[in-house]
Amino acid sequence: MLDPRKSEEQIKELRQKAMKLPLSPGVYVMRDKQNEIIYIGKAKALKNRVSSYFGSDKNHEEKVRRMVSNVDHFEYIVTDSEFEALILESSLIKQNQPKYNILLKDDKGYSYIKVTKEEWPKVSETKTIENDGAKYLGPFLSSWSVRQTIDSARKIFRLPSCNRVFPRDFKKGRPCLNYYIKQCSAPCRGRMSHDEYMEAFNEAMDFIKGDSSSSVRELTKKMEAAAERLDFETAARIRDRINSINRLKERQKVVASKVKEQDVIALAQSNRYTAFEVFRFTGGKLTDRESFITEEAESDSESRSGFIRQYYAIRDRIPPVIITDGEVADHELVEQMLAERREKTIKINIPQKGEQKQLVEMCRSNAAENLATHMGNTGREASALDELKRLLGMEKSPEYIEAYDISNLAGGENVAGMVVFENGRPLKSAYRKFKIKTVEGQDDYGSMREVITRRFAEYKLKQEDGTEEPAGFARLPDLILLDGGKGHVAAIKPIIDDLGLDVPVFGMVKDDKHRTRAIAVSGGEIAINSTRSAFTLISKIQDEVHRFAIGYHRQQRKKSTVQSTLTSIEGIGEARAQKLMKHFKTIKAVGEATAEELAAAPGMNKPAAQRVFSFFHET
Repeated sequence: MLDPRKSEEQIKELRQKAMKLPLSPGVYVMRDKQNEIIYIGKAKALKNRVSSYFGSDKNHEEKVRRMVSNVDHFEYIVTDSEFEALILESSLIKQNQPKYNILLKDDKGYSYIKVTKEEWPKVSETKTIENDGAKYLGPFLSSWSVRQTIDSARKIFRLPSCNRVFPRDFKKGRPCLNYYIKQCSAPCRGRMSHDEYMEAFNEAMDFIKGDSSSSVRELTKKMEAAAERLDFETAARIRDRINSINRLKERQKVVASKVKEQDVIALAQSNRYTAFEVFRFTGGKLTDRESFITEEAESDSESRSGFIRQYYAIRDRIPPVIITDGEVADHELVEQMLAERREKTIKINIPQKGEQKQLVEMCRSNAAENLATHMGNTGREASALDELKRLLGMEKSPEYIEAYDISNLAGGENVAGMVVFENGRPLKSAYRKFKIKTVEGQDDYGSMREVITRRFAEYKLKQEDGTEEPAGFARLPDLILLDGGKGHVAAIKPIIDDLGLDVPVFGMVKDDKHRTRAIAVSGGEIAINSTRSAFTLISKIQDEVHRFAIGYHRQQRKKSTVQSTLTSIEGIGEARAQKLMKHFKTIKAVGEATAEELAAAPGMNKPAAQRVFSFFHET
């Protein structure tokens, strides 16, 4: 669907201009009506790449559609090679910062550890050195590593992280939560001596300046000395600190790598945003991590390629190995570009199993969490959608999912339910009920065909009406799920194809215990039990659509039973029965009504009212 802001005539003119471009490598520059550069790209063949933007937009992602809708004209630069185009593209993006390219803000800077100069000193992370008498350690390149180290030291040695000043604030308030979860000794209570505080503080500084192994050795000596003095209280306190350090070391092993120096890069995408996560390993340990949110108009592989080039343009260290969670467009050219900067070879790999695969999955989960926070939903939901996207081989995460189920009893009272999940959550305002009109008997395939045909006939109608804000049936789903197997998919897919719609259709298969087992495609099944987040989401959707459809079916059966009760009364046909139910709401209210109240109801007269009254009051 073309953006309403961009007429078909404008698109046609841009395509005609693009078709005149040479089949040479080069860089193209998209500009808006104000002549501002909004996107810069490179191409192996300029004619093919640029013209693809101005053809049918059904193959474009939403981000690309938004970019194209703002293009007024474009320029191009021919280069001698694709590699030269890659270098020029990166340079122009850095110079012009176009809106729809991946743009990374270099706010890394240096971090320092600040130790305040006061009677009860505190330690914190800061970006600046001030003339305040405090002692500053650093600079450190990784602010994340500094924060992690300080946070760990505070928890292990139970130091305060609040803004209270001691001894001024002794006993002026209740201890905070950290005291009750044993992450602070709460000197604010006034029961901790200055010597005890300074002992813990100095041990924390040794931990920060040194490493965990040397801290354990020193603390062990102190613990043994205290035990020899029979000072068991001190020995127990030191033992607890040693145990905390050892637990920290065990957690760190989870994010350790056998490859001594490498970066791990993963992404999570929505229709509008892309979140990137970078884990940086030095000496086999996770020493830094960074998160970025961008809004650009590229596919996953192009996004990875653009991000890697931009990221290492603002970072001094390029590792010998970069592992990613998927394909990187032009990865050989990107490797060559980074190798020239590093003056040594580098490799971009996609791990398939083992430790490296686990690191990529962890990195991707953090990207999904970051994306979810930015969009206002939970990390679990974003992770499930991203997982489902990959499982089904989709280009983008299915933010808007429609699911359908048929319900009947021995072919009677055929109905269907449609539920909608937006961003992994039920959108109940978009739920719809269908009463099957053209199918008699138990024909689930035929019923499903009728429902899908009616649903997308409404979509086409609303498109013709020029609805600007897609909602309800005017909105095209990112994914359709059917409660059933490959037969249901095969029955529905031709309808979607005939309408010229690009909407993936899959089935939800249950086992003999009515539990979700697999995803059905027209040619077979995709197992989902190994993908926990996607499995949970699909199970939730399948249970919800089944509940909704069967609830509607029971409602219709009850209504049918009630109406058949009334039509068994002489002189009460279908029309009068419906009017009575509409007026009195329930069969109980009809039975409790007086003859006068019945006669006053729409469509009734005194003889009919008397017969209804007698039916319910005969002894």
